[in-house]
Amino acid sequence: MGALIPWDTLLKRQKELSELLVDYSLDREKRQSSQKELNHLNELLAHHKEIEALQQELAQTKTQMAETSEAEMVELFQEEAKELEHRLADREQKLDLLLAPPSEHDDRSIYLEIRAGTGGQEAALFAGDLLKMYTNYALKKGWRVTVESSSETDLGGFKEVIAHIKGHDVYGHLKRESGVHRVQRVPSTETAGRVHTSTATVAVLPEAKDVDVSIDPSDLRIDVFRASGAGGQHVNTTDSAVRITHIPTGVVVSCQDERSQHKNKARAMKILQSRILAAQEEKRMRETSQQRKELVGTGMRAEKVRTYNYPQNRVTDHQVNITLKKLDHVMEGDLDEIVDALRVEERQERKKGFLNKFQG
Repeated sequence: MGALIPWDTLLKRQKELSELLVDYSLDREKRQSSQKELNHLNELLAHHKEIEALQQELAQTKTQMAETSEAEMVELFQEEAKELEHRLADREQKLDLLLAPPSEHDDRSIYLEIRAGTGGQEAALFAGDLLKMYTNYALKKGWRVTVESSSETDLGGFKEVIAHIKGHDVYGHLKRESGVHRVQRVPSTETAGRVHTSTATVAVLPEAKDVDVSIDPSDLRIDVFRASGAGGQHVNTTDSAVRITHIPTGVVVSCQDERSQHKNKARAMKILQSRILAAQEEKRMRETSQQRKELVGTGMRAEKVRTYNYPQNRVTDHQVNITLKKLDHVMEGDLDEIVDALRVEERQERKKGFLNKFQG
C-alpha cells in the first residue's frame, strides 16, 4: 500500500497548510477547509509513521529470531512477531480507511423523498412499499423516522412521500439509494395475471443546517391552501397547508400533514434548504469531476439503481451488480448486504480520488 502513496507530496502539502493557517487575513471559510484538510493529513502521516516503526521493529525481531538457535528464544521471538504483525495489520486497515475520507455530509440525517413514476396506481403502491422498506431498515439501525409530507392515493399508495430519517451517519448509509427503482410484479389490479413493470424515484437529501444554505426571504413565494387527502377529500377546513417556492431555483416544497400552518411552514423550509443543498452539491461534483464515472456515489436521479422482481423473489442492484434471491427479506428492511457493498465501492472511489489529487 505504502509504495502507491506519495508521502513526500503529502508532507509538502502538510507544510503548506501549516504556513497558510498562520496568515490572519485568511477568510473564515478558507480557514475552516484548510484546517480540516490539515487535520486529516496530520492523522494520515501519524499513522504512516507508526506503520514504518512497526515494520522496522518486525524486521528486527525476525532477524534476531533467525540468528538464535535456542528453542526458547525462537518461541519468544515468534510470539513477538505475531503480535507485531497483528498490530501492523490493524494500523494498515485504519490507514486504508483514512485514505478514503468520508464525504462532508455523511454523518447527517436525511430527507428521503419517494415519488411514484410510471405505472399509475401500481407505481404509487410500490412507492409505499419502498417507504416501508426504508422505515424498517432505519428502525433496525436505531434511527427515527417521521413522515413530513405525503400525497396518498385511493388504494393506499403514495404519489409522493417525504420522510425525515434522523440519526448518525444516515446519509453515509443511504445516499446511493437515489435514483430510479423498478419493480416487476403482478399488480393487485391485474386480472389476467400479467407481470407489469413500474417505477418509483428516490431522492436522498442530507439535512441542511442553517449555515449551509442562505435563503433571502425576498426570494420566497409562500402560498397557503386547504389540505386535502386521497381523492380530494378535505382533511381539515382551514388553510393550514403551505407551499413554498424558491424563485431563483424554482424549487417548490409543499407540506400539509400538520394542522398548524406554522408547523407546515417550518417543515417545508427545512426540506427546501436540504433540496437546495443537494442541488449545490450535485453542481459542484459535476464541475469538479473530469469524467462521468467519477460521479459514482452521487446518486444522480436519472440512474436506474435497482430492480425488484417479485415472481423470482430477486433484487438486483445495478450500481454494484449484486443480485440477491431474497427480495422478501429486502422489502422487510434487510438492506445491509446491498448498502455495505455500495459503501465499499464508494470508499474505493473516494480513495482513488484523494490520491489522484497528489499524483505528480
